[in-house]
Amino acid sequence: MLEHVPPTPCPPDLAELATLHGVATSYEGSDRTEVLVDAPIVVAVLGMLDVDAASPDAVEASLRSARDAAARAGLPATVVVVAGSGRDLPAPARIVLEDGTTHQVDAVPDDLPLGYHRIVTADQDVALLVVPDRMPEVSRTWGWMLQLYALHSDASWGMGDFGDLAEMARRSGDEQGAGVLLVNPVQAVSPTHPIQRSPYSPASRRFANPLYLRLSDTAAYAAAPDDVRARVDALRPELGPLIDHDAVWDAKLAGLELLWPHRPEDERTRADDELATFATFCAVAERHGGDWRDWPASLQDPDGEAVRQVQVDLADRIGFHAWLQVLCRQQLDAARDAAWAAGMPVGVVHDLPVGVSAGGPDTWSHRDDFAPVVRVGCPADAFNELGQDWGLPPWKPRALAASGYTPFRDVVRSVLRHADGIRIDHVAGLWRLWWIPPGEPAHRGTYVHYDPDAMVGVLMLEAQRAGAIVVGEDLGTVEDVVTDTMHRRGILSSAVLWFERDWDAPGQPHDRPEDWAVEAMASVTTHDLPTASGWLRAEHVRLRASLDLLDGPEDEAYAKAAADKAALLDLLRSEGIAHDDDDTASIVVALHAAIARAGSRLVLSSPSDVVGDLRQPNLPGTIDEYPNWRIPLPVDLDAFFADDGVQQAIEPLRAARAVDHER
Repeated sequence: MLEHVPPTPCPPDLAELATLHGVATSYEGSDRTEVLVDAPIVVAVLGMLDVDAASPDAVEASLRSARDAAARAGLPATVVVVAGSGRDLPAPARIVLEDGTTHQVDAVPDDLPLGYHRIVTADQDVALLVVPDRMPEVSRTWGWMLQLYALHSDASWGMGDFGDLAEMARRSGDEQGAGVLLVNPVQAVSPTHPIQRSPYSPASRRFANPLYLRLSDTAAYAAAPDDVRARVDALRPELGPLIDHDAVWDAKLAGLELLWPHRPEDERTRADDELATFATFCAVAERHGGDWRDWPASLQDPDGEAVRQVQVDLADRIGFHAWLQVLCRQQLDAARDAAWAAGMPVGVVHDLPVGVSAGGPDTWSHRDDFAPVVRVGCPADAFNELGQDWGLPPWKPRALAASGYTPFRDVVRSVLRHADGIRIDHVAGLWRLWWIPPGEPAHRGTYVHYDPDAMVGVLMLEAQRAGAIVVGEDLGTVEDVVTDTMHRRGILSSAVLWFERDWDAPGQPHDRPEDWAVEAMASVTTHDLPTASGWLRAEHVRLRASLDLLDGPEDEAYAKAAADKAALLDLLRSEGIAHDDDDTASIVVALHAAIARAGSRLVLSSPSDVVGDLRQPNLPGTIDEYPNWRIPLPVDLDAFFADDGVQQAIEPLRAARAVDHER
């Protein structure tokens, strides 16, 4: 058990200083009671924001400086207005629109176009964001939430790839009537061993993962001589019981190197600066490792002379890694085109993880935007008294504001470049993130607040420009303002059967799927939870018991699982949904009939649920103890689409959510 040590309260001056810098000195815990943050944690987090609070004298000086800055403040570093509304200005100003047009004004007018503009006064030049008030209505349809790596076909190499995604889009739309696909994050990892397995811990959120490339779909493969194609084909690894990311990458890298000389002329164009910097990181990482903090000191500065020399010496290799990103864009676009051709009313929605690795290309080239030694996570709650440490560095709020939120805009834009929608993992992070100072365990942190008007506004502006939908993952302990704001502004929240049902007090109004939120994306389960069959057969209890991860006695856990299953069967009976209590497959079909009735605009199923897989994709709290993100679907795509059990499970979704598949 975790020893409870009462926190040291913050003195008034420290509390005021923390508030001025958006650092929480207390917060509402998962049990809805106030939790005080230990004063040394507040001091440490302020230090991560370059605010000295190490002594009473330092607090006094920092507080005096913050008060003076607040008194002198005219406009904030970024001004956000909703389209159709204006705001007063402290002095006459010039507004420079995104297209270069200028206006002399005394106030921000209410008829400005959406976009990224600037306000210029005699003393300031700040960003002006004009953002949408509400997203367009999302079509009512159903679809699949995919762990792309788990798919496989005759054409893929040891794991799912972008070609499998395109086939899934085409066939699920044409043959099953699906209208949306949600895909796990496919952002870039460092091209070094061991290849990062978790899609939620990428090296960069601005570029894609070449591990998902299908070599036979490239123009270089088509143009290569027969003997080269034969050598490439011979590299194909077989799919084993578990996915071997390193073996797949080694095989694809070797094949891509064979194809590199045969790329067509239109794929030999010069990379833009951001892509060239990313490709430079990849080339250096191959020699010195995937964490730039371990590189020779001369290479740790992306603008230094040593890196400029590397760009000359390794020009061909840098071009190779830039080319891989060109291929990723082509194949991601092809998958989206397949969804459109199949008439999907929504299309392909890509998942955006919370952050990036501390030693990856984003922090190397944009390190001033990050708090490099802080880790993001979650505080302790009823399910995890030690909290969660995701090991990801957060953005600095003031750096974001000073840049007009350009880093966040670029990340969102990079995802929406090839997507019809974006799902924001841990969407509450647009409001606040749990910062864990260096040397502290996960539960000893505090919240640092961001500007949600700007973060949500940028997200909506980019999505509206791309014609895309927005979904926020708001599961777990989330402030009401997060979900309320999303619903009000047309961003879909997340509704999961296990969490919508009040297992301890059944019969609540929201228990019935018909009463779930309209502005939501609903599902039976998620990648961090047991599969439907696994949950019904208490596989999660058996697994956790085998790994010594249960919070209490094993028999109590099995009893709780049995009671939860009984409550779920009661729900099905109350809904009048026929099923066989002793047949797991029958219950899974009934669960799909239940969520088909959800009031939510989108309803998603998981391939692993409908094929009866007992293994969940990820077991939180484990690393090597469980094969997280390595479990392939037990059937290939041809068998999946031919499976009678799959057809039975999705029939209620098709019947309840039939749409006219014409875009």
